[in-house]
Amino acid sequence: MKSRMALLYVLLLVSPGATEAARETVLRQIAVPHNYYFREMYLPQLTTGPSSLAWSTDGKWLVYSMSGSLWKQQIGSNVAEQLTDGPGYDYLPDVADDGRIVFSRYHQDALELHMLDPATLEVSQLSTDGAVNLDARWSPDGESIAWISTASNGRFKLFTGQLQGRPGKQSLQGQPLLPDRRSPVDRYYYSAFDHELSPTWSPDGAEIIYVSNPDVIYGSGGLWRARLDGQSEAVMVRDEETSWRARPDWASDGKRLAYSSYLGRQWHQLWVTTAAGGGDPFPLAYGEFDITNIRWSPDTTQLAYVSNENYNTQIWIQDAVSGKKQPLDIASRVYRQKPAQLVLQVVDGNGKPVPARVSVRGSDGRSYAPDSARIHADDGFDRSRMSEEVHYFHVADQVVQMMVPAGKTDITVWRGLENAVVHDSIQLKAGETENHKVILQSLDLPKSWSSQWQSGDLHVHMNYAGTYRNHPADLVAQGEAEDLDLQFNLIVNKEQRIPDIGYFSPEPDAASTTQSVLLHGQEFHTSYWGHMGLLDLQEHLLIPDYSAYPNTAAASIHPDNITVADLAREQSALVGYVHPFDTAPDPEAGGTLTHALPVNAALDKMDYLEVVGFSNHIETASVWYRLLNCGLRPVAAAGTDAMANYASLRGPVGLARVYVNTGPEFDFASASAAERKAAWLEGLRTGKTMATNGPLLGFELAGQGPGSEIRLKEGQSLNYSGFMRSIVDMDHLEVVVNGEVVRKVDLGQDGRVSDISGTLDLQPSSWVLLRAWSEHSSPDVLDIFPYATTNPIFVQIGDTPMQSSEDADYFLAWIDRIGESAESHPDYNHASEKRIVLEHIDQARQRFEQCREVSDLSGSPEAPGY
Repeated sequence: MKSRMALLYVLLLVSPGATEAARETVLRQIAVPHNYYFREMYLPQLTTGPSSLAWSTDGKWLVYSMSGSLWKQQIGSNVAEQLTDGPGYDYLPDVADDGRIVFSRYHQDALELHMLDPATLEVSQLSTDGAVNLDARWSPDGESIAWISTASNGRFKLFTGQLQGRPGKQSLQGQPLLPDRRSPVDRYYYSAFDHELSPTWSPDGAEIIYVSNPDVIYGSGGLWRARLDGQSEAVMVRDEETSWRARPDWASDGKRLAYSSYLGRQWHQLWVTTAAGGGDPFPLAYGEFDITNIRWSPDTTQLAYVSNENYNTQIWIQDAVSGKKQPLDIASRVYRQKPAQLVLQVVDGNGKPVPARVSVRGSDGRSYAPDSARIHADDGFDRSRMSEEVHYFHVADQVVQMMVPAGKTDITVWRGLENAVVHDSIQLKAGETENHKVILQSLDLPKSWSSQWQSGDLHVHMNYAGTYRNHPADLVAQGEAEDLDLQFNLIVNKEQRIPDIGYFSPEPDAASTTQSVLLHGQEFHTSYWGHMGLLDLQEHLLIPDYSAYPNTAAASIHPDNITVADLAREQSALVGYVHPFDTAPDPEAGGTLTHALPVNAALDKMDYLEVVGFSNHIETASVWYRLLNCGLRPVAAAGTDAMANYASLRGPVGLARVYVNTGPEFDFASASAAERKAAWLEGLRTGKTMATNGPLLGFELAGQGPGSEIRLKEGQSLNYSGFMRSIVDMDHLEVVVNGEVVRKVDLGQDGRVSDISGTLDLQPSSWVLLRAWSEHSSPDVLDIFPYATTNPIFVQIGDTPMQSSEDADYFLAWIDRIGESAESHPDYNHASEKRIVLEHIDQARQRFEQCREVSDLSGSPEAPGY
């Protein structure tokens, strides 16, 4: 139950010359909060393996979506026949008695319903509303279709209707089956209005079972049953918290209902219950993997489904009586048009094969990957520059091959932030093999960089209810392809489960290699106080992993984040705040304000801050600057919040990363995984960091680097030097002192390379850093905009501490708002919990009162745009 609001994709940087960033979420027409869960778990995604399926009405063959096309395969055969090949990507097929196939096509920024004629293989478009239309199901008589659409109000509504017009020119006309209903309960990142999902028809065509959430606080809802004649109200079939993936299927006997459920376990499995409701469901499959998109065979003797048992997606067919199951073997593919074969290898400047991230876009505008690869997609894109989001896959240090349409093919290759992004275009010929080698060139970095500065991602989720299933070796391989030296898998709950809990260990994972170290930490999930990362816990995870969850036994706001930080530090862990702010909190604005970051910072219960992460980096930095101006020193860090087993959404691992200087004496390359972990975390703890999603920065003041403290008896001039190397063009490179930009570097036309030096007159005590940022998003950096910052260098002049009454007043107002909410909270379990929480808030207030009582900084700290 992750609580962040959806990422702010449309960003206006209010500074001289700034323009509106054009990056927006995929399928932006959906008006539902918290978009990145339903997007992965409900909307169809491009996968190289199958993603959805349907039986023919005679039960002799399956039609399924794979690699963005529809395919047909006889039961017992291992040959897949391609039925569609774009434009766009085809998903969610359903088959009528006469063989007509209705499906959803993602194209031109919408999901529209289409129909395939089985005789001619011609495709006709049924919906044209530019909305999101999916889950289409034929009625048993083939005369009507039920489907889900956002056309009426941007929310998921159940429609029923019939085809109008002559064959080949038909359209689908329908109406919502149910009226809009606003729930009186406060929902947890769901719309205030009920939604409907995943319809399935009764065998007589008189009723539909679907998923809905009337008065449900958490989850996408239970299973409901409604008559099409509207003569009675809908009735509940099964009351259970689901997470978008239930997709029930009504058996032709009319008695049984198959669906996906994670009840009592960590993964979705195959469950069956009674269609009449009131019965106790039971599972037909058991395993530490997901089973989704379940469909009964027409005679109900078998169930076909999509599973990630083998990490990628695959169709399995299970006997409904004996439980015997077998995968649908796809040994060969028959294409509608003869493709070309692309054989691809990525090498470094010395010709050595290296792992990398690759995107291949065919002449038809669609994305392609090797059959065995797991393809991923970005979660947003700039419509003025691209027609769809970036799709990519990871390759190891070996040759890969894939089938791609003939014609112009665009290839993009990334390998971390220390190598230039490569954009190649080649011509492919049908029926022929093209061998193509991509040669990477490393950026011109100082010689000491690669030996002293090591990259890490502090916020990765190995498995988080996504399409794929990751093993630790998969996550390490992704890290190697992203040239990432270290990553923390933050184990965390998703609803009532914690998928990776069995992997927790204080030691580096055994899958770690000499190139990339995998570590397991924890994300503490409380929406009330803000999420925290707990790194290097030595004994155990903190359970239940959250507090302040309304309508549960964990409704109390205790343990607060101070208590959690103390518990983590008892295990020698580092504590940080993750994905902090899309917009900096305004204590003077209305509404509630409970985010406890200033409380942790004031009481020294916070080691780092994800300045670069799944949030707005500039907004987050503005709060960070205020903390620094009050003499507090949370370290600049970075974490992607990568959901590494998702087919679409936040990632890849290492998108946001923090570089740590482990020093010239430590040989990082030859050290053991445990030694690398210890050295790297010590560098993080002491602030020797640079956080980024693109540009690489180096900065020194009087010969000292980030995290250092320079002590002077009185103010004086100090020399600074630094550099920027970037894989994308940057608009700004700035020296910041106490929150004010004091030097702006002219980056010229290139915007990627700069070496700087100069002198700063510093008085009173100050902090100094170097930052770079761009006003626009870039398709080569899959984030809202490129941004990087060094951690500060601190200059202590005499005995005068860092102090700012203006910023102290800001946090005092913030803490007062926190105190008001905490004082009136109704769900403490006993009085001692309230006393502890309020004492922590009062102690933080005293710390900021001390800051404001001393003389103010000269000038007010502010970043450009504030």
